[in-house]
Amino acid sequence: MNNCFLINCGLVPYQEAWSWQRSLLEARCVNQDLPDLLILLEHPAVYTLGQGATLDNLKFDPNNSDYELHRIERGGEVTYHGPGQLVGYPILNLRRHQTDLHWYLRQLETVLIETLAFYNIQGDRYAGLTGVWANDKKLGAIGIKVSKWITMHGFSFNVCPDLQAFHAIIPCGISDKSVGSLAEFIPNVNMTEVRSIVAQAFAQVFQVNLISIDPSDIPMLND
Repeated sequence: MNNCFLINCGLVPYQEAWSWQRSLLEARCVNQDLPDLLILLEHPAVYTLGQGATLDNLKFDPNNSDYELHRIERGGEVTYHGPGQLVGYPILNLRRHQTDLHWYLRQLETVLIETLAFYNIQGDRYAGLTGVWANDKKLGAIGIKVSKWITMHGFSFNVCPDLQAFHAIIPCGISDKSVGSLAEFIPNVNMTEVRSIVAQAFAQVFQVNLISIDPSDIPMLND
């Protein structure tokens, strides 16, 4: 069983975490022996567009707005990140797992489905769509970038965010399904507990041994 470092962070500005990911990916493209990582964190309110995303899914003018907005290199359409939403950035060498992007996407979905199962909630997939739903509400979104079989970006899981923030966009370009949160099912849900459950599910699904480390132990996260 391979080791995977787990880095738990608090509220991290989007551009800072984005820079971390790019540095970690680039290092692993050069040295394939570097260990896998899973970063769990939250972001201040921000909207992101996938590399090929259309602006038609924005309900605000991107050239005249107070919203923070970034076009990034992941796949997929527009999404929202904010406090109360758990974001996971796996930096994995898929050569240690399976060199199959569809497999990888389904594994990330399974992590969130297993997390929901812990709370006795059925997580669903929809054919042709990426993500996880419960009671027809989307709780988990997934968007990835892979370079030389090294992954970046990942998943977001709505634990207890401000769902009003999704009203400024057509989330993931899906107009006929609504967005929900775990708090709608578990009113007193605890983010710390959810982090732990997600980490356990990730370890089980990817068959890795998670080793918790401090962000300060990764030099490039502190440059």
